Amino acid sequence: MAKVYPQVPSFSPHMTSKRESFTVWMKSLVYQTNGCTVYNTNGDIFYRVDNYDKKGSNEVHLMDLRGKVLFTIRRKKLLTFEGWDGYRCSDSYIKEKKPWFQVKKCYRMLKGDLGIQVTVGCDKYWIVRLAGKTSFGIVNIDGDIVAEAKPKQSSSGVLLGDDVLALVVEPHMDHSLMMALLIVYGLIRRRM
Repeated sequence: MAKVYPQVPSFSPHMTSKRESFTVWMKSLVYQTNGCTVYNTNGDIFYRVDNYDKKGSNEVHLMDLRGKVLFTIRRKKLLTFEGWDGYRCSDSYIKEKKPWFQVKKCYRMLKGDLGIQVTVGCDKYWIVRLAGKTSFGIVNIDGDIVAEAKPKQSSSGVLLGDDVLALVVEPHMDHSLMMALLIVYGLIRRRM
């Protein structure tokens, strides 16, 4: 009789088996440009977005520390709504012509609030506002929070400013995808 072995997920440097924490500074490292810089728990730069264009650009790129483009996010405008398409990149080229994820604003029946629906293949997520003006979460179809961003506080409890966020990503989630969704949320809120 043949043995059946569980399929081991392929290794991704953007997915770990433990909870990951990041500090997101909603400023670019490049002088006088829009974007954000993301630091890991060691204080190393992990991701960055340098938007040399104006705030609310129609296309932004999520890059790693070395400038390799991981995602290209493009705004699409249709007659009745505005949305965003995210393309996974390989060697600074878009891998597929079809978007890897799609984001659109729509009303969600949770507290009558405006929700942001995310479709990644067959999976669906929501970006929802949490307690506070700047806190938000990414929840799966079951309502479980898979990533949460809130204002960062110092160890003594002092807020570090409106432009500094703490991002926590749950285990087995692609944190590059969660970061791309944070970027889309920043574009929607006109913070980038």
